[in-house]
Amino acid sequence: MSQLQLNAAEDLINANERWARDVIKHDPNFFKDSATDSQRPKVLWIGCSDSRVPASVVTASMPGDIFTHTNIANQFHSFDDNVNSVLSYAVDPVGVKHVVLVGHSVCGGAQSAIQAAEQGPVEPYDPLTRWLAPLVQLVRTLDLHGLPENEAVDKVVEANIRKQVENICLSEPIVTAWATGKNVSVHGWVYDLATGRIRELVVRSPPCANASSC
Repeated sequence: MSQLQLNAAEDLINANERWARDVIKHDPNFFKDSATDSQRPKVLWIGCSDSRVPASVVTASMPGDIFTHTNIANQFHSFDDNVNSVLSYAVDPVGVKHVVLVGHSVCGGAQSAIQAAEQGPVEPYDPLTRWLAPLVQLVRTLDLHGLPENEAVDKVVEANIRKQVENICLSEPIVTAWATGKNVSVHGWVYDLATGRIRELVVRSPPCANASSC
């Protein structure tokens, strides 16, 4: 469990102070350089907002290594200007080379989508219901009959990752990047809460990346 106690906000500020001192001890110019140099991350991480999957922590990365965006159940919706603007900015001008869509085991969003799919059509009356509606539709296309709950959730998590990778590949920023020769790969990863390990499910490269005729 977390070490943070009742004064969680104050504990975070104190922890930040200790962290900053440790960074300066190992690299006295780290923060000065960070403030004066442009960011040049090579990876855009689109993940879940779940507090157990912090991108920098689980990849042992430092500030400046990963451009990040998170939302409930690591979705990439074509109608979401937020995630599309992040992707567009990451590809150009930031210049990332890898877009990673990261889901995780025991995902609450996947569990909620399974429950909603079992209940039948529901009016999307609140933001979370509207947000998860495409995932609920995806769940209804899967054969989960007879599966134990944990296996059903795992199946939804992986199907969701593959679907969001597909959505990213069809997005305007990636279509344009590939059409103009930018070498940007799109990956689908799953993070296992029980082991702390990341596994790659799928990777999509520019259509002509390995073709001698291109």
